[in-house]
Amino acid sequence: MTQPKLKIKKGDKVVVLTGRDKGKHGEVVKVFPTENRAVVQGVNVVQRHQKQSAAQEGGIVAKEAPIHISNIALEDPKDGSATRVGFKILDDGRKVRVAKRSGETIDD
Repeated sequence: MTQPKLKIKKGDKVVVLTGRDKGKHGEVVKVFPTENRAVVQGVNVVQRHQKQSAAQEGGIVAKEAPIHISNIALEDPKDGSATRVGFKILDDGRKVRVAKRSGETIDD
């Protein structure tokens, strides 16, 4: 089975559209293409009970849980609001992502 193509990548600035963190902005830390999920820094923070190990101390730890791709949107490079993503092929043959809201290119 091939992996689905996502319009959101690691390092992108995104806005949360729905859920308890609606309106929050953050950066994508990790993407799970097969599950259509992404981990966003500072968003969907949950408390987990961590067992003590040699590397990490035990106790209750706060960490980000994955959020569904449909619940986040790319941040417009111009004004920081949520935008949809389109693609454009440049004169030199490169395929870049474009913000539908402002027309700005996302990939540099």
